[in-house]
Formats: sequence, structure tokens, C-alpha cells
Amino acid sequence: MTVVTSTPGDNSETKYSVVRRPSFKELWALASETDIVFQNLISLRTLVPLILSGKPIVVTHQSWMRKHDGSRGLENLLKLLAVRLCRNVSISQAIADDLPVKSYIIGNPFDDSAFEASRTSDRPKDIIFMGRLVSYKGCDVLLRALGILRTKRIVPMVTIIGHGSEMESLKSLAEDLELSNSVSFLGAISAGRGEIVAQHQIMVVPSLWAEPFGIVALEGIASGCALVASAKGGLGETVGPCGLLFANGNFQELASVLERVLMDQELRQTLVSHGPKHLERFRPGFVSKQYLDLFQEVLKS
Repeated sequence: MTVVTSTPGDNSETKYSVVRRPSFKELWALASETDIVFQNLISLRTLVPLILSGKPIVVTHQSWMRKHDGSRGLENLLKLLAVRLCRNVSISQAIADDLPVKSYIIGNPFDDSAFEASRTSDRPKDIIFMGRLVSYKGCDVLLRALGILRTKRIVPMVTIIGHGSEMESLKSLAEDLELSNSVSFLGAISAGRGEIVAQHQIMVVPSLWAEPFGIVALEGIASGCALVASAKGGLGETVGPCGLLFANGNFQELASVLERVLMDQELRQTLVSHGPKHLERFRPGFVSKQYLDLFQEVLKS
């Protein structure tokens, strides 16, 4: 295997060949010598010499081929033409449905050990949010839903992990909604996240935009949480039978769903019980085998 990258760095500790910042001619030569070319995210800049090599190209699509407003610019349109010359993999059915060509569905893998090892039956806290504190991740939607629950005298203990440009405004919103005593902002955490997530009954993923996938949801499932997530895009597929969905941005509906999951222990247990089987198709070994099977199929064709 040869890895080609545009980033600088030191190759001394890699166990395989790494080529950094190759020229057009070098990239064409590398592609000509290989059996299969694989791109994780389509790159127009490198695709031309790869196509000229005449070798089969497999591309994994990790997100929408659209602008943030849902429209398509020239670059998007050119990529949609280019995918017709490739074998295509989508990380969710939602991404596949947005492409003009046939696509294999192979989900992204996740670090199962870091979260499953922390599972425990002792869960003293209720809800956790884990993600960047930016507008499209919808943490404010969660806070507004919690504000509605507070008027019903339902005050769950909530932990928010993450950092971003909206941190201070979210803290102010929590104060305005009189949630400061029940909502804790922990900031960005890398090591030990599994232990923190495993202390909670429910993970909420309230994204405003249509997420292409949802690694954080898999981490919550692996930790033994019931999931509550927004419905659009590939997030619902990632959650599967392990959680309940609500309309993106609808904090009234989120409040209703949260009330149901918080108050119904049997429902939570049922959602959590689906986790082990659901996670099987996202484990690194399973995902790797799917790619290897695809590569073998491509070589035989």
C-alpha cells in the first residue's frame, strides 16, 4: 500500500510507503503502478492524473456534494460528473441517495474499545451532549427543550462536552432558562470521554443540519446510552433502533421525546438492548472487510 498526501511530515515511523506532495507526473506514475486507486473524499485536483492512469478508482463520499445552503456550485457539478468514472462508496444511505450513480453503503468505523470498556450500570446523571459548540450542532435546541421540561418540574442533570464559538452564548441561554444548577459545561475533553459518557442515561444529538453520519451517536450507543437525535440525513441510520428521533430544530418536539425517554425506564432499556447488534456493522474489523471485499470485486471486473 502507498499513501499519497498533500501534507508535509516525517515518514520515518510509518510501516508503509508515504508519498507527500507529488507532482502531476509523479501521481500519474504512482497510479499506473497500482491495482486500485482509493480516495477518501473526492479530489478534483488529483483525480485527473488518476483517471489518466486507466486504473480503477474507488471513492468514499463522506458528506453532501452541495454548499451549506443546499445548492450546488461549479465544483460540486464537476465532482458529480467525475463520480461517473469511479466506483463509489457512501457512508450512509442518505449520502447514496444524493448521488447520481450507484453507490455501495459502508458506514464509518468508530473506536469501540474507548467507550464500551467504560459501560456501567451506575448512571447517576441523565443527559449528555457531546460536540462542537457551534450553531449547526444544535446545543441551543437542547437547552430550549430543557427549559420546557423545567416548566413541568422535570429537571434532569445534563452534561455538555465540547468547545466552540457559541460557548458563552449557550451559557447565557442556560442562565436565562434557569438551568445553571442542572447543566454543566465541561469544555473540550479528549482523554476519558468514555468514562464521562457512561455516567449518563441518554445522549442527545440535536444537529440542525442533516448530518451525513454520526460517529458521536455510535460512541453514545457503545457507552450504553439511549439516543435521542435529529432525524434528517444519515444520523437516523446511525442511531437505528437504539434511539428516538425528532424533527431538526424543533425544541418542542425534542422536549416531548426527552420527557418520554426520561420517564420510561423500560423504553430506555429496550433502546440500549439493541446496541450490541447494531454496532457490529460499524466495528473496524467489519468495515475493513467490506472494503477488502469491494476491492476484490473491482479487481475481478
